[in-house]
Amino acid sequence: MRRHELTDEQWQVIEPLLPVSGARGRPRVDDRRVINGMLFKAKTGVAWRDVPARYGPWKTVYNRFWRWSRNGTLTALVVRVRLIAEAVDELDREVSVDSSIVRAHQHAAGARKAITTPSSPGGGRVLPRHGEPDDHAIGRSRGGPSTKIHLACDGHGRPLSVVLTGGNVNDTTQFEQVLAGVEFRRPGPGRPATRPVRVLADKGYSSRANRAYLRRRGIRATIPERRDQQAHRARRGSAGGRPPAFDKLAYKRRNVVERCFNQFKQYRAIATRYDKTATSYQAMIDLATLRMWL
Repeated sequence: MRRHELTDEQWQVIEPLLPVSGARGRPRVDDRRVINGMLFKAKTGVAWRDVPARYGPWKTVYNRFWRWSRNGTLTALVVRVRLIAEAVDELDREVSVDSSIVRAHQHAAGARKAITTPSSPGGGRVLPRHGEPDDHAIGRSRGGPSTKIHLACDGHGRPLSVVLTGGNVNDTTQFEQVLAGVEFRRPGPGRPATRPVRVLADKGYSSRANRAYLRRRGIRATIPERRDQQAHRARRGSAGGRPPAFDKLAYKRRNVVERCFNQFKQYRAIATRYDKTATSYQAMIDLATLRMWL
């Protein structure tokens, strides 16, 4: 058993959650072998053609990865495994938010930006791909093409919400979108809880808009104030208002999000982006998330 492969206990959790194929023809390659092939690709970052034959034909591994990333199978698998994990483990609704920049390899370039249809007489009409950003979450920065992973994790350092943007996008602009993806599920009927008890973030998320958003939702914020904001408030005197509350002891627990990124970047296909589309790169993150929740 190799370290990246699923154990018998983990496979027993995943197997009932996988879709059943009704296709006829040649015998289907075992799903466990194929998922282990996907994990090998994510762990090593090799080209799909270099996936070892013990995981089945590389084309089969790639096709199933492509299909499951587009039809939502991998995302749904993560949600179901999270539900099982949260049922047996105590929920920690203290959420930490941060982001990390990933260098985009030259193999990540070249994807089409849109679908063109010959509907208008003057030229093709441009339609965006369903669920795929027009820039494929790749932006130009001083270090070259890059992608930024915006992440929210729970108090145990397990991923709850991931948003992908270009590397030149400011962290604070994605704060609300990241928190909008946070859900705490319990078995049984009813909607999932979406309100953390506390949000921990660094100075990059210190803004009036973010603090007002958290107040509207009744969420406690532990975000240090930037020096320029402190100076601006001091210049205004009594009109500047009170400084925002800040719990230094609680802020020390923000390191869980750094450890979560550390686990993500143990996968070379995540530490360096090789995928041309944001959908495929998100699927690589889903595979790593799945292992972290198992």
